[in-house]
Amino acid sequence: MINSRSESLRTQLLQLTDALLIWFAFWIGWIIREMFRIKTGMGVEDAGLSESLNWVLYITVPLTPMVLERLGYYKNLRTKKGGASIQQLIRAILIILLVIGLLAIFTKQFDTRRLAFGVGLLVSFLLVIVRDWITRTWFRRQALDEGTKENVVIAGTGREMQDFLNSLDKELTATWHISNLFDLETHNKDDLFDILKKESVARVIFVTKQADFEKVSHAVEICELQGVEAWISASFIRTQIARPVFDSVGNKPMLVLRSTPELSWELMLKGFFDRIAATLIIICTLPLWIIAIIGIRIQSPSAPAFFSQLRAGRYGRPFRMWKFRTMVPNAEELLDQVKEEHGNQMDGPVFKLDHDPRVFSFGEWLRKLSIDELPQLLNVVKGDMSLVGPRPLPLYEVEAFSEITHRRRLSVKPGITCEWQAGGRNTITSFDQWVEMDLRYIDNWSLWLDFNILLRTIPAVLFRKGAK
Repeated sequence: MINSRSESLRTQLLQLTDALLIWFAFWIGWIIREMFRIKTGMGVEDAGLSESLNWVLYITVPLTPMVLERLGYYKNLRTKKGGASIQQLIRAILIILLVIGLLAIFTKQFDTRRLAFGVGLLVSFLLVIVRDWITRTWFRRQALDEGTKENVVIAGTGREMQDFLNSLDKELTATWHISNLFDLETHNKDDLFDILKKESVARVIFVTKQADFEKVSHAVEICELQGVEAWISASFIRTQIARPVFDSVGNKPMLVLRSTPELSWELMLKGFFDRIAATLIIICTLPLWIIAIIGIRIQSPSAPAFFSQLRAGRYGRPFRMWKFRTMVPNAEELLDQVKEEHGNQMDGPVFKLDHDPRVFSFGEWLRKLSIDELPQLLNVVKGDMSLVGPRPLPLYEVEAFSEITHRRRLSVKPGITCEWQAGGRNTITSFDQWVEMDLRYIDNWSLWLDFNILLRTIPAVLFRKGAK
């Protein structure tokens, strides 16, 4: 079986978690032993783990996750029963005990603290089993939640698409929502464009044994221009934007053409950092939230303090974005009138106006300090947005995109700040230039680039640079 990159990363993350839990369990075992010595009047032996227990940790902590992987402990998390997990873990512990016993005999390490060792093993068993139960429960709920499933299109000819799906393990397709079986022989590329747009498709898998090479090439071009991953079980296809890498679906090798950041530890760390940082910022800025709510309610008491609007998330999937309300209650109804009377300072489908008459005075102050953006931190915690990424646009503005290449900015999570926010929104009046900055961010993404944009955003906010 060939493991996909995402499965390998998931396994490594679970192994690291289990290793830390095992170390923590033996530390608890040592603390309990020392408490027992105090209670029986024997006194505390030392402040840290004894050297007689350290050699056990050097073996147990790294070896246990490796043995568990060999026993299939980290596979089939959505379908595996709890009893199977317990059996696998018991077998792993027996193997570890055998290894430790043999080493103790050959190296004459007979002074291992038995109470600390026994408690450590028991606590390790309980912690890893609880972690496994939480993980399996989370994956099962994810498989049942239609809102979190990945929208996938299978493209090919005739019966081969259904045969391909039937050959895949249910565990693999549990988090997929098959949006369409796209027949390359009977449909044209415009049909595929409409499907990708309407269904918020994350990737297209091409099963191309009998498909015409030119048709596949045109379909791949549609995918890469929108930032949708193209997974191809065919020979190499030259592209202009997408980077070719190899992955697998089940045991079938696939050539993947990806024009977005590749799944990596760095990308996973970005998601972890986003949620932790957003939570801390919410806590630190609570006084500003209170001031904003009170000020809005005083000056505009006829409507809620918060404003929500459906925006286009990753791959265009709608989500509800939150802000502090800075406009009159019927602002959206007045949009067409404002456009007619005051025009639009931004070329293209996006509406921007320096002195929008719908904004009340306290709302103007909130905007200048970017306080109105703070509720979007809730979207970051929820996972709909990131701290850094292309700004999310209303659905009607996305629908008005005139260029297919504009949709590639939807191929990553939208963010609270971006290159445009951090420095340049004062001078940029062209939507094409705005998109160009977003695509440059996507093509050159790194954690350092995110930190760089965040650092440049701080003075932009403090000195009210370009606030609109």
